[in-house]
Amino acid sequence: MTHTATIHWIRRDLRLGDNPTLVEAINRGGPVIPVVINDDIQRGLGAASAYRMSMGFEAIDKSLRALGSRIIYRSGDPVDVLRELVREIGAGAVYWSRLYDPESVARDTKVKAALKADGIDAKSVSGHLMFEPWTVETKAGGFFRVYTPFWRALSGRDVPTPLPAPTKIPSPETWPQSEQLSDWTMGAGLRRGQAVLSQYLSAGEDVAQDILFQFMDTGVDRYATGRDLMGVNGTSRLSQFLTLGEISPRQVWHVARQAMMQGAADAEAFIKQLVWREFGYHLMYHTPHITTGNWSEKWDHFPWQEDEDHPHVLAWKQGRTGIPLIDAAMREIYVTGYMHNRGRMNVGSYLTKHLLTHWRIGQRWFEECLVDWDPALNALGWQWVAGSGPDATPYFRVFNPDTQAKKFDDGGAYRNAWIAEGQRNAPKTALDFYDAIPQAWNLRSDMRYPDPIVDLSTGRNRALESYKARTF
Repeated sequence: MTHTATIHWIRRDLRLGDNPTLVEAINRGGPVIPVVINDDIQRGLGAASAYRMSMGFEAIDKSLRALGSRIIYRSGDPVDVLRELVREIGAGAVYWSRLYDPESVARDTKVKAALKADGIDAKSVSGHLMFEPWTVETKAGGFFRVYTPFWRALSGRDVPTPLPAPTKIPSPETWPQSEQLSDWTMGAGLRRGQAVLSQYLSAGEDVAQDILFQFMDTGVDRYATGRDLMGVNGTSRLSQFLTLGEISPRQVWHVARQAMMQGAADAEAFIKQLVWREFGYHLMYHTPHITTGNWSEKWDHFPWQEDEDHPHVLAWKQGRTGIPLIDAAMREIYVTGYMHNRGRMNVGSYLTKHLLTHWRIGQRWFEECLVDWDPALNALGWQWVAGSGPDATPYFRVFNPDTQAKKFDDGGAYRNAWIAEGQRNAPKTALDFYDAIPQAWNLRSDMRYPDPIVDLSTGRNRALESYKARTF
């Protein structure tokens, strides 16, 4: 019996192991054609995340080629591209891994309807999450708005065992034509910063697995406290691999659960962060407006400053606020595409509270600069710290970055790693910032470190007065 080909539309599932979409495509019988489409959503990615995604494509293509397969690259509207490919190769099915952000849902719904109308077996498959958002409900039947009961609801559930990677992928006798990934210039938005950022990045499924097991061997025992210490490597750094699907949350869950059963005291704290990721997607699915507007409508008329070109916003982006912890974190993100989570909380609080600037400005900057940018977690994180989101930090809690520095960067290792001014022999990390930033910023490492643009006490009091004037 002959089987028509199946197109495997690759998006954020850049792995062979525990890839339900790929397994279903193989099990259907017939050749499998992996395809990446450069559409409006992909072209709209921020500079750092687009570059990191291109690295992921290169890595998974190498893995596919080792099994006699390869990626076909095409550009255009997914409906048009997939229809054309179906005609070219006589495909009978198109499968893809399900995504949950509003833009992807709208796109995928349109694609599925068009292909089904053509008589094509079009199917979205789970794989980006451990639990589909519609399968997790409160006892009353609604969705969870608070993390702790969400965690309790999931902590006792079974997570399916990860699927093994295929050892063979059926290939067509003749491959369809493909564009060249290099022609997409997915790192162009970084300009000269690409050369700096590339030194701090690695990509691919094998790298993700190595990082996971090394962290379980050497880091998870100290995770509960180590994750907050900014000058040490106390976190797994798996976020960029999870957002691109170079490792699945099920794979991480099972390895962490095994470590917990073997006595790793802080493994549960690590698992809770994995479930926090699920919580972000749960909320984005049920309340998609969280990605673009205040989750709580009570904040819609709060008088945030919304001028993207305000001098204080520019100083924040440039790491020139005069507050060392804030500036160190903002420089780390520009050099490495990553920011320590404690840094994210502090720079978010500083922007939205000390500077009374809308969280959307910070959200957009993170989208541009983060290699682990994630539509659900970026939105949830910003609204958590601003106070406008679900299960958010109280609006009256204003992080004091000087106090935070004393508590979580005692000795200044983190600040010294990223701020060159005032150091006779500044480290490479701090100097790389000046090679990565736009030349138009006209900044040099020998410049005087700036005075604070806003006094911390004054900024805090101003924020609290603004909150008192509103009814929440």
